[in-house]
Amino acid sequence: MLSLTSLLALGSVSQAAAEVQYQIDISSPEHHMANVRALFPATEGNVLQLNLPIWRTGRYQVLPLADGVRHFEARDAAGKALSWQRTDVGEWQINLEQPTAVTISYQLYANELGQRVRHIDATHAFLDASGTLMYSPNLRQESVQVALTVPAGWQSFSGMTRLGPQQFSAANYDVLVDSPIETGISQQRSFDADGKRYQLVVWGTGNYNLEQIVGDLKKVTAASQAIWDGYPFDNYVFMVHATNGARGATEHINSTVIQLPRFNFRERNDYLRFISTASHEFIHTWNVKAYRPDAMVPYRYQQENMTPLLWIAEGSTSYFQNQLLLRAGVMTPKEFLDDLAKRIDANQHTPGREVQSVAAASLNQWTSRGGDYAVNNSVNIYSEGYMASLALDFSLLHDTALKASYRDVHRRLYRDYRVPKGYDVADVQQILQQLSGRDYHDWWQQHIDAPLSLNFAALLAQAGLQLSYGNDSKMQPYIGVTLGDGLTLSRVARNSPAWQAGLDAGDELLALNGIKLTAEGFSKRLNDFQAGETIALTLFSNDTLVTRQVVLGQQASGKLQLQPVNGASGRQKAFFKAWLGIDWPFDNKGNFKN
Repeated sequence: MLSLTSLLALGSVSQAAAEVQYQIDISSPEHHMANVRALFPATEGNVLQLNLPIWRTGRYQVLPLADGVRHFEARDAAGKALSWQRTDVGEWQINLEQPTAVTISYQLYANELGQRVRHIDATHAFLDASGTLMYSPNLRQESVQVALTVPAGWQSFSGMTRLGPQQFSAANYDVLVDSPIETGISQQRSFDADGKRYQLVVWGTGNYNLEQIVGDLKKVTAASQAIWDGYPFDNYVFMVHATNGARGATEHINSTVIQLPRFNFRERNDYLRFISTASHEFIHTWNVKAYRPDAMVPYRYQQENMTPLLWIAEGSTSYFQNQLLLRAGVMTPKEFLDDLAKRIDANQHTPGREVQSVAAASLNQWTSRGGDYAVNNSVNIYSEGYMASLALDFSLLHDTALKASYRDVHRRLYRDYRVPKGYDVADVQQILQQLSGRDYHDWWQQHIDAPLSLNFAALLAQAGLQLSYGNDSKMQPYIGVTLGDGLTLSRVARNSPAWQAGLDAGDELLALNGIKLTAEGFSKRLNDFQAGETIALTLFSNDTLVTRQVVLGQQASGKLQLQPVNGASGRQKAFFKAWLGIDWPFDNKGNFKN
């Protein structure tokens, strides 16, 4: 049942001419259920259309968000039942005899933690309105209030305006749908920085250190001003789910939710992944929330929002996330360059980079589902968008004699194209021309509209860096397969020796040159041969026993590293500083200073 306080609070504003009021009852959370009531003010017409989005912001994929709705009812202002029909995947139409306020109610099942849409259990509830609260297109811009009924001891948090312990308000549904609620048993910290209020809310036990996280978040939030002038929020909430049930993160206009294994905070690499993710999601508060491609302004919740610029929204955010950590002193120069080298190595081992452009990948994001075909024929907007951002940054630095960088592009996007405006390709190219005095149309066609092919050696040399596999590296046999479960192939790289021999994902390896294989010993067996030799792989392909002759290729062993060039010039060091905002980190022997 709703608490008397919640009912009175909502009732006191029920006279408002055009305000939508939501009541969420989570008084029995152990079965992942909530009871939802919503009051919509009277509008003209004989039908009230209600929708639940078919996707949520921050994830560019159609989701079955309406599948948790049961026992839907609608009543008029006098309490009379109204007839209704479901007319689409996420659409209900309520029949009206005359204009009247309408109250709807439904039961909501919420047990999809990994989707970061809705999850309720005995310890908490996480609610994203896209999968929780219906809206009327005709009332989308009206103010909203949300009241929760929760078990004793639960505390509620959201980036929305707080009206009470369990009550929030938002300017409209667009703000509501981008302001998730975390309620339950949690640990919290808060801090103020640069006139803004921040909260850290952690659900779940784990090996995290809240004081360390708060200290680093203070530095990261301050470092954001190296890119943007000002903040698009007054209050911001970092929501963290420390759980073994999910991992990932989602950005919102005034908050983020980050999910990762509960004991993945203490080891340095684990912690860097966490704080880097927090940086990524925080950057999104500007890039994609405060400004975004015009094809996504306003969001169209009942259909895909396709744009060739999604790589800027995600890939450029990835590009800046560790730069903020570096500027803030949270990440060392070595850690930053090791991460960049790892990204470059992954890029060079992605066959799809020769096939698909980052613009095409942006358009394909809504239908991309991964798998072996995707690896061989497409690129990821995050990783490939990172590389496109790197190329664009270096091009601007070069063309402007270090006077402008890719940061300036985003500073201008924030200044000139904030929502409700949006930007398109021509707008970005115009900014590039204004900064550099150069027409970037041809550059765009070669690097964005066509598959991206970068000469990393020449590119990075501008900043005094070179790539190396290290002194201990040697060439080793290579066939181009990735093992999945046991000896079953999960991937076969396009144009690799295995690909040329006819191997395919799903094939199950059995023997090499007539001798039984094991998953643990496969790589060691390959190392018994030399590049250019032919081996016989016996396998099951579509349940049929076959033998394939594979001519071995070769690749360098070891980990790709970024090192300083010998005798880096003053210009190279200046380029490095203009790029990353820190001084040259190497001594005269090429070692890191700290």
